[in-house]
Amino acid sequence: MQMISENYIDGRFQPVSGDEQAPLFNPATEEQIGIVRLSNAADVDTAVAAAKRAFPVMAHSTVPERIAMLRRLADVVAAHGDAMASAMGQEYGAPTYFIDYSARRAGSVFLDMANVLESYAWQRRIGAAEVEMRPIGVAAAITPWNSNFGFICAKLATAIAAGTSIVIKPSEMSALQTHVLLQALDRADLPAGALNIVNGSGAVAGAALTTHRDIAKISFTGSTGTGRAILHAAAERMARVTLELGGKGAQIILDDADLDAAAAQALTSGFINSGQACIAGTRILVPARLKGALQDRLIAALAHWPVGPASDPASRIGPMVSQRQWDRVQSYIRLGQAEGATLLAGGEGRPMGLDRGWFVRPTLFTDVDNDMRIAREEIFGPVLSIIAYQDDAHAIRIANDSDYGLQNYLLGTDPDRLKRVARQLDSGRVVINGAAHEPLAPFGGVKQSGIGREFGSFGLDAFLEPRTVLA
Repeated sequence: MQMISENYIDGRFQPVSGDEQAPLFNPATEEQIGIVRLSNAADVDTAVAAAKRAFPVMAHSTVPERIAMLRRLADVVAAHGDAMASAMGQEYGAPTYFIDYSARRAGSVFLDMANVLESYAWQRRIGAAEVEMRPIGVAAAITPWNSNFGFICAKLATAIAAGTSIVIKPSEMSALQTHVLLQALDRADLPAGALNIVNGSGAVAGAALTTHRDIAKISFTGSTGTGRAILHAAAERMARVTLELGGKGAQIILDDADLDAAAAQALTSGFINSGQACIAGTRILVPARLKGALQDRLIAALAHWPVGPASDPASRIGPMVSQRQWDRVQSYIRLGQAEGATLLAGGEGRPMGLDRGWFVRPTLFTDVDNDMRIAREEIFGPVLSIIAYQDDAHAIRIANDSDYGLQNYLLGTDPDRLKRVARQLDSGRVVINGAAHEPLAPFGGVKQSGIGREFGSFGLDAFLEPRTVLA
């Protein structure tokens, strides 16, 4: 059993001074595989102080120096891909395809941001004014457990590109993964204090970090409830925030869609990362006259989504991250039936043949009304709702009738019609026919899905402040 008892502060590993500990589990077996010592407010103070000392060094670094740092980070992370994949499989349990994408490509975000720096306009002439983009100050980041490597690397890449230092508090449930990643990041030879990572709970370390007077910028990915609390704390001292929060994405299947392709894509977008994804398309909207035909195809397509551990390369849906998350998903499956939705596939309990591990039966509900809680609340598991609509305008109203607005999906064959519908959807992103991710395009949500944008030049802007000189 591994003990994680160090933070990474001021360019080196340092003992955690807090006394509280938390267990770490393998979600596929429910066995405890480690212990993490949790940081207290004093540990956070030490990390922020190191970042504050490093800020002038980073702020005065040149663009070529930052590009060199980003490329070194990409190299060291790529070199540790196997170790990162192993840790992710053990501690998070995601399917192999998702581990390969997340762990082995985590370093690509550094190269993406290096490319942004190649052409970014730091000085701009606007009329009689000279405008200069300047680093905002010491940054803080809080990252969740559902893609630990990707979130840490993306937020670090933006901070380095902006010329600022950062303190990151990852989910304590991902401490083994964080430790393996740090073995790589430590080899990138960053200025001491440019990167600081503290293990700790949100209630203690997270709260100390987001309320710290020396933190000028907060970047948070996680639940909408926690995001509201961070926004409130930041408002007390006018700290800048980027919040990437929950989602309840709609997948609109238009009446001209190829139903076989649409069914396959609907499950791909709905079950991404075992359903533990804010971008999952969990509401499947289908023309009423095609609902039966689509449902037949969805049930057939479920055969291509086996549930199992990361050790089985055939698995496409892994376990929930914890007993608590498993219980939450089970409660929503019960709720859907109580609300009057029809259980089309799946249901409560573990899949057949899996008597241990926090595995969920991939579940499809039909006859769902958009007012039901299963259609309005983020479940964060492999549970999808099928909702019938009458025409395009009706589908758009249903899709937009949500507290969330992160990522919606469209499936059809008429390009003009698809773009026309896309323009009317209230979400930060719209994905048409399973289009590939564009790493330099802005990512973020509207409404309860967050504030601000990440990635590319838009993400870099969020870590900078424009200063105007009039002469």
